[in-house]
Amino acid sequence: MAREGGLRLLGLTVSPFVVRVRMALQLKGIGYEYIEQDLFTKGELLLVSNRVHKKVPVLIHDGKPVCESLAIVHYVDEVWAATGPSILPADPYERADARFWAAYADSKLLPAWVGIMWAATEEEKAEKVGDTLTAIGHLEEAFGKCSKGKPFFAGDSVGYLDLVLGSQLLWFEALRKMFGVVVIEEGKAPLLSAWVKRFGQTDTAKEVVPDVDIAVQYLKKLQSHRPGSTVAQLLS
Repeated sequence: MAREGGLRLLGLTVSPFVVRVRMALQLKGIGYEYIEQDLFTKGELLLVSNRVHKKVPVLIHDGKPVCESLAIVHYVDEVWAATGPSILPADPYERADARFWAAYADSKLLPAWVGIMWAATEEEKAEKVGDTLTAIGHLEEAFGKCSKGKPFFAGDSVGYLDLVLGSQLLWFEALRKMFGVVVIEEGKAPLLSAWVKRFGQTDTAKEVVPDVDIAVQYLKKLQSHRPGSTVAQLLS
């Protein structure tokens, strides 16, 4: 990819929020300088670039920071509208629907599966697993509606909602390896199960998503340094 002048991304390799931004840039074919951040000792560039939340990702374009992953994806799609495929749907209703389900994936699904990792008791773990599977059930229905029988949420090719949910798949595999929890079961969510396989084979995912063992090692590091961490502390 040709690198855009003055484009830098502050991130954390295993963060789903960062992964979705990197996939958006990959999908658009936009080059950039990637700067990994140590969230245990946050550097000056991150603190200055995101003074409010002090979190990743931060996209710095010509010296101006853009914060929060969904806002960054919208920004990338608009600024480079003439470059690569569109990320958000062109139809206003489909665009609103995609944004609704993206917000649902981040506000309901993500906290549920993060809660599995930090559950203090088996009862709490079971509750979080239940919340996770409930959210997956709703997203299974959403896939049927949004895809209209095609391979991806966006139709024939990867789009906005594919990136948002696809950025969490790394951690679904980490949950399976560490806790024996299967988030997307073929018998219960056949549409999403088939989508996971297709999405994993796309260049968008292959070029960005790290090996699951990297996520597992990061979680073990967090567990030893930050017991009881919040979602924000875990991945952003």
